[in-house]
Amino acid sequence: MERYSQYSKVILKDGRTATVVEILKENVEYIVDVDLEGPDWDTIEVSADEILGLLKDKEGAGLQ
Repeated sequence: MERYSQYSKVILKDGRTATVVEILKENVEYIVDVDLEGPDWDTIEVSADEILGLLKDKEGAGLQ
């Protein structure tokens, strides 16, 4: 299972991108800011099962 640190950019299984803002329980529950259009975001709680993985940059490296 992939580990996500605070401020990691992730992609959710539903295709949305988000930033981890708080780790409630490592590898279990997180608070994330989901990217919305423009400068807006939506803060939600997600389980590790809802995260597809780290968002990759153009070179394939994970963004941290």
